[in-house]
Amino acid sequence: MQTVDIPSFLRHQPLFQQLSPAQIDALVPFTHEVRGNKGQVIFQKGDPCDGMFLVVYGRVKLAISSSQGSEKVMEIIHPGQSFAEAVMFLGKPCPVMAQFLEDGFLLKVEAQGINQAIEKDPAFARRLLAGLSMRLHGLVRDVERYTIESSLQRVVGYLLQNAELDAAMPLVTLPVNKNLIASRLNLTPETFSRMLHQLSEAALIDVNGRDIRLLDVEGLRHSAD
Repeated sequence: MQTVDIPSFLRHQPLFQQLSPAQIDALVPFTHEVRGNKGQVIFQKGDPCDGMFLVVYGRVKLAISSSQGSEKVMEIIHPGQSFAEAVMFLGKPCPVMAQFLEDGFLLKVEAQGINQAIEKDPAFARRLLAGLSMRLHGLVRDVERYTIESSLQRVVGYLLQNAELDAAMPLVTLPVNKNLIASRLNLTPETFSRMLHQLSEAALIDVNGRDIRLLDVEGLRHSAD
């Protein structure tokens, strides 16, 4: 079972890297390992939120389920990223469900430890606010896309955003299955697959499982105009 040097891991996170060794050490007693298997729920919507989470490895899905059983993926959290910071400060129940998309390992930092770090280092509070602001900006951008952009524009935008465009023939490897990507883009799986097929038929992309090769970047950009 993989172990982690908690002080070293915290020190290398953008949020914590400016803290002094003493401040990092002060967080350690408030930091706990959370391990889970694929599909395991970390917390349910409505559960109390008394800390924030850092992903060491694995991916985590934040989602909302309707009373009819359908699910909307709000965000997919990758290794090195964090989640639940904002709700931790509100002192309100979790507004989403968090679930392991694959076997994973998290660190949970209790709110008490975060509050102590804020009191001792105002710069830490500014970095935390900056991170929350970036996430809010991303959510606003997502809402804008859902309400303004067509299905094709959303798919093209996702591909261009996640490709290494400097490569001769950029490649996008979907980090999770297509159904989850579709939900993240506020599309049905059928619509997402249809858009990929349309782009493939136009010789703009080549789809091989989760690997999507961008054959014509400029053509992709124009296809969404």
